[in-house]
Amino acid sequence: MADKARIGFVGAGWWATHNHIPLVAANPHAELAAVCRLGRPALEQVRDAFRFPYATEDYETMLADCALDGVVISTPHHLHFEQAAKALRKGLHVMVEKPMTTSSRDARELVALAQSAEREILIPHGWNFKPYLRRARELFEAGEIGTLEHVSMQMASPAEALFSGLVYPGTESDMFQPPASTWADPTRYGGYGWGQFPHCLGALFRIVDNGLVPQSVYARARPSRTGVDIFDAAVIAFQDGVNGVLSGAGTVPMNARFQVDIRLFGSEGMLLLDVERERLTVRRHDDRNLDVEIAPGAGEYTCEEPVHAFVDICRGAQTVNEAPGVVGMRSVEVIDALYRSIASGRVEPV
Repeated sequence: MADKARIGFVGAGWWATHNHIPLVAANPHAELAAVCRLGRPALEQVRDAFRFPYATEDYETMLADCALDGVVISTPHHLHFEQAAKALRKGLHVMVEKPMTTSSRDARELVALAQSAEREILIPHGWNFKPYLRRARELFEAGEIGTLEHVSMQMASPAEALFSGLVYPGTESDMFQPPASTWADPTRYGGYGWGQFPHCLGALFRIVDNGLVPQSVYARARPSRTGVDIFDAAVIAFQDGVNGVLSGAGTVPMNARFQVDIRLFGSEGMLLLDVERERLTVRRHDDRNLDVEIAPGAGEYTCEEPVHAFVDICRGAQTVNEAPGVVGMRSVEVIDALYRSIASGRVEPV
């Protein structure tokens, strides 16, 4: 096990400079080894602010020049696959932002590439690393609700500005702001589905692990003023006859909290995880019910634990990857089919 993990960054915009880079800088077992982003003035601003010893606008040059253990990828959605694939081929662990890729084919290829390279992919799903989500997974795996029969999911976010091409409130004093080209451009994989659904789908596919395989999706959407989806409704057919419903809305008022509500219905009862109201419950037909205590405030979204877990993975320390590549792959399979269904008006296969 190495004392320090050498971490490189591909992409250093709003979220990377607000969350990922400061957390790695503060981790005593990590080293800020290199950074890549487009735009020389912005690149120099990041280099100077965080004292990177190496900075470039060309990530392939960075991968060739620098001795790294892992790479954090925080670029526009459509670039994730190519950049993650090249890092994996260099023998590096990869933390890649949501969505992992923008096509099912690329997601499957990336997972296969990581397996062949014996490297880890980690998707920074903040909720996946919370103790209550781990407990939900344990309860499901223990058979507390029996055989899974139906899934209901709802996510809603205070994110209307993001998907409307406006300045996101609260980011005005950050080094950079979220770019409209990433969030609000329908030609560059903007929209609620790509921008937010990975959160709830990532949680679902971690709770059920590999036991839930999507097969087809039928979806409808309503656009924001820029033309990207801001309201979504979908019906998902999973393997073994399990059906699921998925609802998304991006217009929660800024003074309210994120909503993620996952309900799993099984032959023996149901499991409910609700991060807004901070509750995790199991209700069984035999009245052997369970309520898991969640600390006040623990339902708020934070993304610290995934970053520190990635550092541990990179230095060879014992840790659990709560959002591995297969979670990202299953999420992309659903979202890819969702967008194809919105465009075609038909049920689309995964």
